[in-house]
Amino acid sequence: MSNSESSDFVTQLKFNEDGLIPAIIQDQATGRVLMMAWMNLDSLKSTIETGKTHFWSRSRKKYWMKGESSGHTQSVSQISFDCDGDTLLIQVDQVGAACHEGYRSCFFRSRNDSGGSTITEAQLQSPEEIYGKLGQAT
Repeated sequence: MSNSESSDFVTQLKFNEDGLIPAIIQDQATGRVLMMAWMNLDSLKSTIETGKTHFWSRSRKKYWMKGESSGHTQSVSQISFDCDGDTLLIQVDQVGAACHEGYRSCFFRSRNDSGGSTITEAQLQSPEEIYGKLGQAT
């Protein structure tokens, strides 16, 4: 994507009052929603430039690349935005688990008939296997 195309794309987006926009991350092969994370302008630009997803952590107040500590990276195949320009949909090729808890998707729990929740997919790795006892999840 050239700089002018990137600039045109970005100017159509509506970032919130904190300068963030939600990004839904989807497996491009299966359509499975893998995760949702926040992006600021810098993380979006890095995602566009590198082809790897970058985000803004609201809790850690830190810019990060998915997989920087886990090795579970996301290669971007498509970036789209909704009709209002206030949400991104990023289709990726996921390597390993998308979830910091070791699941393919962060959406591994579903509501069950009794009103509780049920784990609906197998855990690929435990967080300890991915990050070690004191590792940071990304």
